[in-house]
Amino acid sequence: MIRPLRLRTEDGLEPGRRVTWLELFFDLVFVAAVAQVGTHLRDDYSVTGLLRFSLLFVLIWWAWLGHTSYSTRFDTDDLVQRALTWLQMFLVAVMAINSTGALDSRYSAGFAAAYSIMRLVLVAQYLRARRIRRARALTTRYAASCGVAAALWLTSALVPTPQRFWLWALALAIDVVTPLVSTTLLVDVPHDAAHLPERYGLFTIILMGESMVAVMAGMEQQEYWSVRAAASAMLGMGLIVAIWWCYYDVVDAAGEHMVRSRRDAVRFQVWSYGHLPLYLGIAVTGVGLEHVIAKATKEPLHTGEVTILTGAIAAVTMSTLLLAAIRRGQRQDRPARRPTTLERHGPRSPHQSRTPVATAQTALDTPR
Repeated sequence: MIRPLRLRTEDGLEPGRRVTWLELFFDLVFVAAVAQVGTHLRDDYSVTGLLRFSLLFVLIWWAWLGHTSYSTRFDTDDLVQRALTWLQMFLVAVMAINSTGALDSRYSAGFAAAYSIMRLVLVAQYLRARRIRRARALTTRYAASCGVAAALWLTSALVPTPQRFWLWALALAIDVVTPLVSTTLLVDVPHDAAHLPERYGLFTIILMGESMVAVMAGMEQQEYWSVRAAASAMLGMGLIVAIWWCYYDVVDAAGEHMVRSRRDAVRFQVWSYGHLPLYLGIAVTGVGLEHVIAKATKEPLHTGEVTILTGAIAAVTMSTLLLAAIRRGQRQDRPARRPTTLERHGPRSPHQSRTPVATAQTALDTPR
């Protein structure tokens, strides 16, 4: 029922560990919240709508990242962990519901209050993990920063605009900067080199699925199919497939990320934060493709809509190139393969003695 916490990533990689069904369920709920936030962007595909969507998207993704970063190190899958995970799933649903109203209304206050409680849940999780001596410095810092940020978010729900937004900016800055100033601690308390990238990869593919849903929504609005409408739908779906292909096959962005040195830790932070424009670009691209397909037989996109869609595709492209550069650097830094005894000393002469292992191997290899 309740298990003692332990650092699951002492060696940076727990053999055989895979994403659990609860973690996948958690990711699905968060992407559903992103889709809920995106309904406003579908109605207002403009710079104003983009800024509004981007702010709410960043907060939802940051809440997902907070839980994911904790669970990759300390998840015990006991009753306490499951209860706190379910609570955060409920809270993100509350955030999504309150994202539909204007930012200067009571809805944004409800959004901030739900987000503050989510940060307090994370505080409780890190305080629970403080008993682990090796991780105490990291857990203490994260618990303190999340606590301060949570207090600011909760206070913002009680004050009017525009003061509310200034508190949001300050709280978000604390949340974003804390992992950056804690980079050196990642060497002693690393994430799971396979499990955490797998979580990122799952979040990515679920977002791509939402973009596919947007493409199908655009197709559904076509009463009479024309060559232009069919071409728009095929190109839109092809674009999402190309993003999938580049991310998983060409770049292998969800591959293992070991952290053994400060350089590895810095590279990991760039890799992690580099996913934010990628995710945001995928979400905005999906909505843009829906508009393109829906208007294929009616009217072309306005200049502002074209600019937003082009910018989103550019963000995806640049983020993918950044992830590719990081993966290339990782491969170059991998230790070279150690030469074998035969390569170091050359073949043995017939007069040299052989070890029992070599003799046994020769006997096994001799045809009978």
